[in-house]
Amino acid sequence: MPKQSWSSATEPTGGQVISEDLGIKLENVGLNMLGRAKKVSISKENTAIVDGAGKKSEIQGRVAQIKQQIEETTSDYDKEKLQERLAKLAGGVAVIRVGGATEVEVKEKKDRVDDALNATRAAVEEGIVAGGGVALLRASANIKAAGANADQAAGINIVRRALQAPARQIASNAGVEASIVAGKILENKGATFGYNVSGVLRPRFEIGICGVGPRQQLVDLTI
Repeated sequence: MPKQSWSSATEPTGGQVISEDLGIKLENVGLNMLGRAKKVSISKENTAIVDGAGKKSEIQGRVAQIKQQIEETTSDYDKEKLQERLAKLAGGVAVIRVGGATEVEVKEKKDRVDDALNATRAAVEEGIVAGGGVALLRASANIKAAGANADQAAGINIVRRALQAPARQIASNAGVEASIVAGKILENKGATFGYNVSGVLRPRFEIGICGVGPRQQLVDLTI
């Protein structure tokens, strides 16, 4: 762990940095110098501290200090690293408890929670798009290339129709005319405007329908 990150790990637990650089040798360490926490989870790349015994006033003081450093630094690299430290120090940890009447029910619920967490992490990292096939449908409308010959034109049209397929299929499954629904979606200029299978055309995010996926995969799909 980099030296500048030591305090970010010790302050939440109420401990102190133990280092010969600070004049503290390992043989002189006492229990009063150690931090405490209800739970610490350590993986190859991350460390999560839950319910640390650190004093809130000291943590808030460190947060204020890092914010000041962010304002004063002129280095983009240093600013990025300071922002990472700030996020780790000021961020919270959510503990989700999953229960059920049977072991099977608990496992099923846990799997759903895991899926939701993975989707949330992907959304935070890569962003979200309108679901229900809307994002792909709008991408198809942005394919302007005509093709240099008949074969290229046919290939471009195949890609365009493939991008339209999810939205059309959803509409068809709902028992409505797919071409009409697709046309109405494209007529509306709202980027998130789409069709709800209950028969309502409205923004996707308002009703909780969105798509989450690695941005690069979406880019590759539309190239």
